[in-house]
Amino acid sequence: MREQLKRFIEKMEPGSIAIIPAAHEATRSYDTEYKFRQDSDFMYLTGFPEPDAVAVIDPKSKKPYTLYVRPRNLEMETWFGRREGVDGAVRNYKADRSAPVEKFAADLPKLLDGHDKLYYRFAVDKALDQQILKYLSGQRVRRLKTAYPPHTITDPTVIIGDMRLHKTQDEVELMQKAATISAEAHVLAMKKTKPGMNEFQVESLIEAYMRDNGASGVAYNSIIGGGENATILHYVENNRSLNDGDLLLIDAGAEYQGYAADITRTFPVNGRYTQAQREVYDVVLDVQLKCVEYTKPGNTVKGRQEYSIELLTEGMKKLGLLKGKTKDLIKKKAYMKYYMHGVGHYLGMDVHDAGRYFDDQAAKSSRKFAPGMVLTVEPGLYIPPDDKSAPSKYRGIGIRIEDDVVVTETGNINLTTKVPKDPDQIEALMNKR
Repeated sequence: MREQLKRFIEKMEPGSIAIIPAAHEATRSYDTEYKFRQDSDFMYLTGFPEPDAVAVIDPKSKKPYTLYVRPRNLEMETWFGRREGVDGAVRNYKADRSAPVEKFAADLPKLLDGHDKLYYRFAVDKALDQQILKYLSGQRVRRLKTAYPPHTITDPTVIIGDMRLHKTQDEVELMQKAATISAEAHVLAMKKTKPGMNEFQVESLIEAYMRDNGASGVAYNSIIGGGENATILHYVENNRSLNDGDLLLIDAGAEYQGYAADITRTFPVNGRYTQAQREVYDVVLDVQLKCVEYTKPGNTVKGRQEYSIELLTEGMKKLGLLKGKTKDLIKKKAYMKYYMHGVGHYLGMDVHDAGRYFDDQAAKSSRKFAPGMVLTVEPGLYIPPDDKSAPSKYRGIGIRIEDDVVVTETGNINLTTKVPKDPDQIEALMNKR
């Protein structure tokens, strides 16, 4: 049995059962599908890579882990690829037993009978939602004295999210590999980018490098924003020409064996920052370095965000973007005109990974950084091109700098140091090409 599944079973309450569905293929257009990507929670617990499966976890059973999967089918496999089938689920993915997924609905009553609690995520798989609700409502109406369905349904993502938040050493090693591939791709972009190229050409060379070096693909849609496009946080059109004098903001990361990297660098297309670009860049870099250092045990997620706001507000005053007392500007949230996002997020199997940021429902008790957590650190400044209140030399400049760090007992380790962020180092690298 997979180690993650063993730990999940240990956290389940007595008398409970869990049903965890796999993802389904998603239609891209008409009769074509997007490339399949497994549901992260399902992959984390089972490692099983195929769609349409259902995992049933019953700790009190002699065989606690059952995997319902697509059966082998020669015709379907000829058209769409090989399947593990029932035997493969047991042999290769350590299920205690397996059955065709078509049998799941018929087996559901006997699976649930006699359990007090059901761990299940509603609103993820609508068809499965209806199967479970139909069964439970039917039992309520019939009032069968011989059947004892669960009387409590709990979302298992609370447990799984906390497990996923604290990475094992094996997971950190996979994330380091994803980070290294991504960092090398960013370095390649710095070496190859030049005026006259198109954003999509940079996107192409980065993503090709990732695939060539073992990544399954990108962890999210790459952001390749040149010039004013760098002021658009989630710009993904990636189709504009890169001009001499532009900055290029690249936010791109690889996925390696199910784990994501997330790196952002901002560099000059021609290899030299202008004075204005350097002034804004230096403010963001100073904040980023200090927030990386802040990401260590004892400090909190909320505290880091407040720290980034204070530092960036001071930086905005230095640049002439804001005027007034720092405390008053923060109270009025004046900084949000140029810094409107969080300073970082959890990272793991998802680029915005699972896990709670607060320890209470009122969102007052912020979670403390703890060993095994992996987070991004990504402050930025985005000055709209039409912002007449900003000094004209800064208009249209967007800068973000992002690294991935794993929290350790004594501080943190930066997984993404292989790509430079010091502006002098970036210029030196670009002018060697």
